[in-house]
Amino acid sequence: MIAQDKTTVAGPQSPFDELAELYDRDFTETLLGRLHRDAVMRRLTARFKPGANVLELGCGTGEDAAILGRSGVRVLATDPSEAMVRVARRKVFLAGLSSMVTVEPLAAEALQTSQLAQSGGPFDGAFSNFGALNCVADLKPVVVGLAHCVRPGGMALVCLMGPHCPWEWGWYVLRGRPSKAFRRLKPGGFPWRSTVIHYPSIRAVRHQFAPEFRLLRANAIGTLVPPPYAVAWAERRLALVQRLSRIERRWETAWPLPWLADHFLLEFERL
Repeated sequence: MIAQDKTTVAGPQSPFDELAELYDRDFTETLLGRLHRDAVMRRLTARFKPGANVLELGCGTGEDAAILGRSGVRVLATDPSEAMVRVARRKVFLAGLSSMVTVEPLAAEALQTSQLAQSGGPFDGAFSNFGALNCVADLKPVVVGLAHCVRPGGMALVCLMGPHCPWEWGWYVLRGRPSKAFRRLKPGGFPWRSTVIHYPSIRAVRHQFAPEFRLLRANAIGTLVPPPYAVAWAERRLALVQRLSRIERRWETAWPLPWLADHFLLEFERL
């Protein structure tokens, strides 16, 4: 367990608190939610083998941690939302995974100064999925914290929303909402609830992870497959969406797919 202080524990004002109870219903259990998560999990399970000890930042309801736990990977799952932490702990307990997965409240921004980073880990790797780090204005302190926690040669996989998403442009322009269509291009980020969502480019994230980490691979998560908010459209075109998913997985690292995706998944090696 992590000894927490006031700088690491999330407060009651987290914008994700009110989403926690319905997040799995609204995303995890949907057609597009499953396709997007399966694409990420292919890479997580390729990098993190049974017996590995990994750190997760922004675990949400704990779905990824539970999947890895079932595969024999030990996970310390953290999240800044206390409501998400409660849901994740419940999921881990009900799944009988308490010996494999530990869930703690921790803001990614506080990782560098946390007891976890000060103790030096070491973890075999770390990951953050589905835009948890898009809520962080400056990734460098997070990277420094990860560098303290992850052993040399270990992997850090981060899945973020990028600035260029043609699916989003077309989806909202056709619905007469151009401001939402191009929200990712707004300088300084896009206000959402009580936070600001930032949309860094692959190049910017690579720069912030250097020199502690070296980028090995960039994957597209949702270039051909529609973003999650198009789930009703996708369910009416199941065969088409499944075909798009197969094509995307085959060419997921090919230019320009990762640069035009709803999310990109970057795989870094700790130097």
